[in-house]
Amino acid sequence: MQSAPSISQAPSELLVVSFDPDTGDAAPNDEWIELVGPADDPFRHLSAEDENLARELVQKARSGRMTTGQVLFVADGPRQRTVLLHFMPVHLSDREEGLPVLITGELLELSESVNPAQTEQARMANLGQMTMGVAHNFNNLLSGIMGHTELMRAALSRDLDRELLSEHVASIEQAASDGNHMIKKLQRHLRQEEKTAHVPLDLSGLIQDCVVFTRPYWYNEPRIQGRAIMVEQDLDSVPAILGSASDIRDVLVNLILNAVQAMPQGGIITVRTRLVQGRVRLSVADTGTGMSADVLAQVFDLGYTTKQEGNGVGLAVAREKIRGHKGDILVESALGEGTTFTLDLPADTDDEVAPVRTTKQEHQSGLRVLVVDDEDRVRTVLGKLLTLKGHEVVDAPSGPAGLEILQNGRFDVIITDRAMPEMDGREFARRAHEMTPHTPIILLTGDTFAGGTDETISTVLAKPCKIDTLTAAIRELVPATV
Repeated sequence: MQSAPSISQAPSELLVVSFDPDTGDAAPNDEWIELVGPADDPFRHLSAEDENLARELVQKARSGRMTTGQVLFVADGPRQRTVLLHFMPVHLSDREEGLPVLITGELLELSESVNPAQTEQARMANLGQMTMGVAHNFNNLLSGIMGHTELMRAALSRDLDRELLSEHVASIEQAASDGNHMIKKLQRHLRQEEKTAHVPLDLSGLIQDCVVFTRPYWYNEPRIQGRAIMVEQDLDSVPAILGSASDIRDVLVNLILNAVQAMPQGGIITVRTRLVQGRVRLSVADTGTGMSADVLAQVFDLGYTTKQEGNGVGLAVAREKIRGHKGDILVESALGEGTTFTLDLPADTDDEVAPVRTTKQEHQSGLRVLVVDDEDRVRTVLGKLLTLKGHEVVDAPSGPAGLEILQNGRFDVIITDRAMPEMDGREFARRAHEMTPHTPIILLTGDTFAGGTDETISTVLAKPCKIDTLTAAIRELVPATV
């Protein structure tokens, strides 16, 4: 069997540069200077377009926003080399803006001793490696988003009813959930898993989610620009469809945003549902500029777009998603007469859709929980959420720090991340199990190939993990005392 080509990453040390918060001066390491640029011009060797992007990402990080997994290109004579960089703000207690910035990264480079076929194979392996890294970081970000959403919900329950704020919270939560679903589909693809089964979906609820989620685009922004756009809903009672909620929402959001862009003077977007010959029809119609016959004939072609900033991907992907639901997208349009996109979908033929069963869960609180994670935001959110559930939480930023804490205290349950520097979660769990063999350990991970339970890991949960899922796992592992 022919071995896979190696992917060399040179130099072997990380690329590192930091920026002073007051002067903006750069302090690069030798590897950064050699590959990317010197201290007085730290992005000198990037392509012109990527140099501008890098400077924008530095300013973004100075305001507290992190960017991870950014691929940029270095111009090295006649050839182009690829670096993977992470732009990270360094949070200080005495300031919220103008933060120090740390950039770390690595060179992604193929060995020159491989033939073209091997090179292509290596590129694909490299792409998979990069994608899994981005997936891990994205899941950490989603954990923070979903956790803060649940904290906001807890605060609302103790305050006056704020319906509009609740809608926005629900939209953020749904967006995070859909992002999580997207990552899991990517991970399943990388693992070559089969597609998950579709479930019964209530279209009226999905439509309402999309209308609320897109409100800033069809109401707020046009209003600021002096134009009025309204969204009307004309929804018949139709059967459920079998499908993926996140896929259908993706398509609907795309169609609504397209309709907004097609009405530069304002207008009305109408969302309708109808049952036609046993099939469900969901349409999004606008009163905008419409399309010519030439545009109409190419509207679903991959790469075709009439927008200055478009990439011609949205409608092509939307059609493939709907075809994956055994349906299709139909379009009717004429110049000056608006456009109507219609999703034609099969109805769920199962008349008996089992309701979601809810059971009264046994309340359990007062446990001592150790949380080990190298991501500050994940530790903070988990700590606050578990505290709201009545638990006492101690956290540690690394495996060695967690082991030191274990030497001086007893815990009812341990929660650890898997991918951490110094000591990964499984090694930490092995050593923690030796110290306290009867304490259950929960492994939280956003990684694609995380593995399952073993003699040290009691439960494996995927990030982002809702607090109800986590507390249910704790209940399973630590019997409640009366």
